[in-house]
Amino acid sequence: LPILFPQPSGLYEYKIFGGLADCPPKLCADVYMDLDFRKQWDQYVEALYEKSYDGEKVIYWEVKYPFPLSNRDYVYIRECREMDVDGRKIWVVLAQSVSVPQCPEKPGIIRVKSYKQSLAIESDGKTGSKVYMYYFDNPGGKIPSRLVNWATKSGVPTFLKDMQIACRNYSKRT
Repeated sequence: LPILFPQPSGLYEYKIFGGLADCPPKLCADVYMDLDFRKQWDQYVEALYEKSYDGEKVIYWEVKYPFPLSNRDYVYIRECREMDVDGRKIWVVLAQSVSVPQCPEKPGIIRVKSYKQSLAIESDGKTGSKVYMYYFDNPGGKIPSRLVNWATKSGVPTFLKDMQIACRNYSKRT
């Protein structure tokens, strides 16, 4: 049997259920996948771009951390699929960290080497969306796990609110 948790990190894996009123699921998926637009609405983005390495699209994302902590960066792959499940349209986004030799670690920035996310978005039956997310990352460095867990717990609701505003602004933009 594979070992699901090879070493205890003291960090939580998050399962989030939420709703985004007045944001249809396709719009949510489009906003989530649009890296250039994310740079406009996500205040924590320092750098974010997609590049091909050996024919595979890889995303580089540097996240601003508050002083005195060092910024973190992620190198990951992701994929979005629109699925039909028993007549329900569901957008699924999967993302996972990868190691790419052409994208080395940068001095002063801590590389998040363990990141995994699954996102599912579907209609709430009205004008909005139901969202399910599974999320884990280990930010590395010497941050107490209590602080990481607290930041994630408070950061996720804020992210959903920001995403809802971004959806409203995205529809005005296109």
